[in-house]
Amino acid sequence: MDQPAGSAQEARSVPVCYRHPDRETGVRCTRCERPICPECMVSASVGFQCPDCVRGGSGTGHAPQVSRPRTLAGGTVTADPRLLTKVLIGINLAVFLAQLAAGDRFTNRFELIGQAYTPLLDGVQGIAEGQYYRLLTAMFLHGGYVHILFNMLSLWWIGGPLEVALGRARFLALYFVSGLAGSALTYLLAAPNQPSLGASGAIFGLFGATAVLMRRLNYDMRPIIALLVINLIFTFGWSNISWQAHIGGLVAGVVTGYAMVHAPRERRSLMQYGTCAVVLALSVALVLVRTAQLT
Repeated sequence: MDQPAGSAQEARSVPVCYRHPDRETGVRCTRCERPICPECMVSASVGFQCPDCVRGGSGTGHAPQVSRPRTLAGGTVTADPRLLTKVLIGINLAVFLAQLAAGDRFTNRFELIGQAYTPLLDGVQGIAEGQYYRLLTAMFLHGGYVHILFNMLSLWWIGGPLEVALGRARFLALYFVSGLAGSALTYLLAAPNQPSLGASGAIFGLFGATAVLMRRLNYDMRPIIALLVINLIFTFGWSNISWQAHIGGLVAGVVTGYAMVHAPRERRSLMQYGTCAVVLALSVALVLVRTAQLT
């Protein structure tokens, strides 16, 4: 039954999935070495296996039901593994357009500021006055075209492959945990009247998690280390950059990323999401400490 598809594949320069001939793939089953697409990949102790090998190769339908293919971190493999990366970029761009249309009134309302030093606008206060939503909304604001351009390019280059490796739910958890940790550290250490905005905290978290993932896969670490060093040079070498958000996001990304890719299979979800909860709890603690100092 599979022989004609196999013959067609051999004639192509790029292999195609043996069950979906219209889909090119570079992944092969670790047992039979047939090419398999993300939909057909079933996570094994080493690499991925095809559904037929998981069933025992009979293909008769009498074998146990095949489990859904999983990513390296245990997430579900989807037809569009970069969907959330695209959605996050879209949200950031939409919010930036709202900033351009509404002007400073919109930005002042949602950027991160610990304590409003003057009545900027009616009803505008800081986090210390109870506007805790700023810790989240500031993650989607940007200070100009160059700011959003670099952040969105970084999100696409780093976020896409990371979402493929982690799966949607784990990738989204990593993104928001890193971003909120960056906001919390900024709130704690920056001057209370210093506004801050940008997705950099979350993106630095993705950088950290990518470094952990590359180490886990024994990839060459030099490119990601060089990229991190360059970004850290910009962080501490240029004015008007919130180094607190970058460092907070980076540390949260490394810790969360380590849990994502190293958690043992038998209690993987518990350790992964438990680590996210711990990092969030620490971020909340920083926010409460700073609020107590300012009120």
